Amino acid sequence: MCGYMYLCVIFQCFSMSDKQRQLDRRYLQMATIWAENSYCQRRKVGALVVKDSMIISDGYNGTPTGFENVCEDENNVSKPYVLHAEANAITKLARSNNNSDGATIYITASPCIECAKLIIQSGIKRVVYSENYRLTDGIDLLRRAGVEVQLLPLTTT
Repeated sequence: MCGYMYLCVIFQCFSMSDKQRQLDRRYLQMATIWAENSYCQRRKVGALVVKDSMIISDGYNGTPTGFENVCEDENNVSKPYVLHAEANAITKLARSNNNSDGATIYITASPCIECAKLIIQSGIKRVVYSENYRLTDGIDLLRRAGVEVQLLPLTTT
């Protein structure tokens, strides 16, 4: 391979990673906007599942369909039946004609261990999130399962 072609290949690799980083940031920004739909007071979380450059599912944390839109009890503790954003997005996929094999999920907060299990079982291969949750067991499990995990903090500048 001539030197010029070699440089073009290297430039393409850098361009692709820059492009992917831009897309990751944009999808995370969209997940942040989607999180605003949540009725939860303590923490609003959004998730988007993307496959082949298309959003195939979305979710935000909240109560199951048909329940009142109140996520916390009188002590400001989340009710036990509140669904996480990732769970909502993945279960929406189960009711659609899409599948998440090889997809990426963008989440505004790192997943808990229960959502990490759903992510692994759904065939999602990449998780991009913008802030850490206080527990790391979900991220640890994803890594153990060979799922690519990336923290990409969104700045407010």
